[in-house]
Amino acid sequence: MDIEEPMTAETPTAPVPDPADPAQQLTFYRRFENSALALPDRPALEIGAEVLTYGQLRALALTLAERIVRKHGGVPRRVALVASRSVAAYAGYLAIQRLGAGVLPLNPDHPQQRNLDVAQRAGVEAALVGPRSAGLFDALPERYRPTVLDLDDSERADSAPLGDGLPPVPDDLDAEAYILFTSGSTGQPKGVPILQRHFSPFLSHNIPRFEIRPGSRISGVFGLTFDAHAFDLFATWGGGGTLVVPSAAELYRPVDFIVERELTHWFSVPSVIREAQRLGNMPLGRAVTLRHSIFGAEPVTRQHVELWREVAPHTAIHNVYGPTELSLCCTNHLLTGPSSDWPEYAGGTVPIGTVYPHMEGVLLDEDGLPAEQGELCVRGPQRFDGYLDPRENTGRFLSYEEGAGPAVVYDGSEPLTDRHWYRTGDRIRREDGVLIHNGRLDQQVKLRGHRVEIGEVEAVLRRHPNVVDVAVVAVTAEDGETELAAAYAGREVEPAAFDAWLRDQMPLHMVPARIRLLDGLPLNDNGKTDRLALARILGTKEGS
Repeated sequence: MDIEEPMTAETPTAPVPDPADPAQQLTFYRRFENSALALPDRPALEIGAEVLTYGQLRALALTLAERIVRKHGGVPRRVALVASRSVAAYAGYLAIQRLGAGVLPLNPDHPQQRNLDVAQRAGVEAALVGPRSAGLFDALPERYRPTVLDLDDSERADSAPLGDGLPPVPDDLDAEAYILFTSGSTGQPKGVPILQRHFSPFLSHNIPRFEIRPGSRISGVFGLTFDAHAFDLFATWGGGGTLVVPSAAELYRPVDFIVERELTHWFSVPSVIREAQRLGNMPLGRAVTLRHSIFGAEPVTRQHVELWREVAPHTAIHNVYGPTELSLCCTNHLLTGPSSDWPEYAGGTVPIGTVYPHMEGVLLDEDGLPAEQGELCVRGPQRFDGYLDPRENTGRFLSYEEGAGPAVVYDGSEPLTDRHWYRTGDRIRREDGVLIHNGRLDQQVKLRGHRVEIGEVEAVLRRHPNVVDVAVVAVTAEDGETELAAAYAGREVEPAAFDAWLRDQMPLHMVPARIRLLDGLPLNDNGKTDRLALARILGTKEGS
């Protein structure tokens, strides 16, 4: 097994090149191709007991790319990929990238009708379909079906492909890399196209930041419908490392997986770690090979990172933040050394840090003016160009220039330009030079005339020593009034004592009307807390 020399968290990182440098801008496939040609015999992908070298993975990707072109009769513009966590799925992703097409990842576990609806909205021309979803597109009238190429889990390249009929290796940075559909406020998913030029600066910034190089062994935790998959695949392969993919069962024992596979990099949502802690699968001091541990997509608590420091004593710990529309992440907060040296921040969560130097961020208050606390708005090369349906851009962007008066919300009456700021919808405050997440703007509720931030209530609940994980939802009581209900995981707290403790910590109107202990909080497909499912568990529908 090819392993890097271990490094401590205090080891200085290599200088980070300027991501705006045109020489640093490469397509997904070009990054992989460069590594594959330079390191053909080095391990690129490890799933279970199977290891594929860069040369083998490249050969399989080219084989699949040739099959797509032959069956489709040319190069499709956008291709659905309905497969997950298999050699064929990862090679299929590379095959689509080799053609210069955009990938629409679809989850085989999602309802068939949702996948069909999303595929039709995206206008896919071809589809790679794994065995679990065989026949998916048969439900469509023939004239609406894409060209379908069935993938077998045993797909392997018997020999080096000729490359006949393939276009040149793609270098068009204006081409689409992938398109994901995120939940929309209307109930209809919103298509988010990410171009190669949006994600390239992220990779150029983070491959050296996280010291990814030959010998790096990086977790492949995220499914392909989660935007973090693009880091797993192309930060790993762009740096010449090995992507090591855990099974669903192995995710319940992440430390054992890290130790047995000698990982150097771990990237997951914090829920993975909290669930392992709940199950008692968090042995301390064993993950000594980890150099970088990255967490994001959910609030990362002080309790969480203190535990992880005991699990992985030599790792640098990163809390990263960013919505899908900003090409995965746009901020980073780094923790090194012993936890006793880390500063304390109000609310019990770890800061999201500072905005990447090649991006711009501003906090704007309710009047559209700069403030120390407000909505985080971001622009720069990682910002996407707008939703698949341009009508959904209205209200999601704004115009603002320092000293020119309050921000003006984008109403769709003018062209969207790179000078417009994307509104994250996240309430952020600045404290001691770093940014701290204070919850979603759409999680503010009014209770008996008082405005309450659900994120603030959750922050207080997390401070209780028995609480490992917590979530709060606004629900409708029997009398029609809105009230708060909370669920937590951890050690049981006697209800009356919990209520008394909370009344000492926050105003009475902020104290949840009911609190329930669960074995674990419900999670959605991306590993985040599923608040709609939680509201159902608590016995009522979620309030507005």
